[in-house]
Amino acid sequence: MSVRTLPLLFLNLGGEMLYVLDQRLRAQNIPGDKARKVLNDIISTMFNRKFMEELFKPQDLYSKKALRTVYDRLAHASIMRLNQASMDKLYDLMTMAFKYQVLLCPRPKDVLLVTFNHLDSIKGFIQDSPTILHQVDETSRQLTEIYGNLSAGEFQMIRQTLLTFFQDLHIRVSTFLKDKVQNSNGRFVLPVSGPVPWGTEVPGVIRLFNDKGEEVKKTEFKHGGNYVAAQKEGSFELYGDRVLKLGTNMYSVNRPVETHMSTTSKNLASRTQENIAPNPLAKEELNFLARLMGGMEIKKMSGPEPGFRLNLFTTDEEEEHAALSRPEELSYEVINIQATQDQQRNEELARIMGEFEITEQPEITEQSTSKGDDLLAMMDRL
Repeated sequence: MSVRTLPLLFLNLGGEMLYVLDQRLRAQNIPGDKARKVLNDIISTMFNRKFMEELFKPQDLYSKKALRTVYDRLAHASIMRLNQASMDKLYDLMTMAFKYQVLLCPRPKDVLLVTFNHLDSIKGFIQDSPTILHQVDETSRQLTEIYGNLSAGEFQMIRQTLLTFFQDLHIRVSTFLKDKVQNSNGRFVLPVSGPVPWGTEVPGVIRLFNDKGEEVKKTEFKHGGNYVAAQKEGSFELYGDRVLKLGTNMYSVNRPVETHMSTTSKNLASRTQENIAPNPLAKEELNFLARLMGGMEIKKMSGPEPGFRLNLFTTDEEEEHAALSRPEELSYEVINIQATQDQQRNEELARIMGEFEITEQPEITEQSTSKGDDLLAMMDRL
């Protein structure tokens, strides 16, 4: 397991979440100013400097359920609200999209290009917000600094850690099914064509060498695919041509996206329930991170700007049906933990909190303009 995996997992899943939310905000004809506020608030929260510092520290992955709680807090960092069924569908779309991208990466290091594609697209959402844009650019620089010099073996460990995290997730997504890249059982179809990884040759030749390293024999064989050589390597700079298209916004063409639980996923529900149950300390660490991202309690919206509910389904009836038909074991309910009841388990959490050097600050009241404004004001004082 790689301790450098969490930032890549978090940023790529966050990018997919923003793609879905942007598509649904447009599909439901949410006014432009409200839609921009939602995306700006979420992105500002997601790339908060203190949170990024904690995120980039070497650490193991959170469990699926723990990570799901972070995104629940993140999705509700503004004036938008999602109910349980829509939040479940959002998380399904996020995880299956990134799983597909990891599987299709030509080489392990390309998961970093996928991450840059997500960050490039996120910057497109906030072109009119230079402060938030700076936050995203700082994260891009951190990625380059930390991951730019990792070896191929270290990236392979990261890829393996990601695939282990996504193991047994076989949720069918309508877009993937229509594009014939996913089977009816929820498993992805890997292509046998296209460019080979940068720095490698098209398969079809076996070379034999002697003990002096000299080629003594060459045999050709039919590989059964339609491969071509990669024309150039994608750029790992702050701005550049990534070449690889994985991680770009697949919802830029407006079309409805549905998710369905496959039979395989239902049969594996009991195993999934065991895998997604985090240990108590992980829950407490997560609750602290979630508090950084928007407060442990979602405040009731007040002030002149009313909130609104976003539906990830075509109709309210579909949303209600999805909530009733989803296996209970696979419904990620938000974790609520009273982290003050066990002194022994709080010692590690207290150490983490101490690293942030949070100074005493005036209490934030619910009489301010909105939840999003409350959050940003709190973040500024961290």
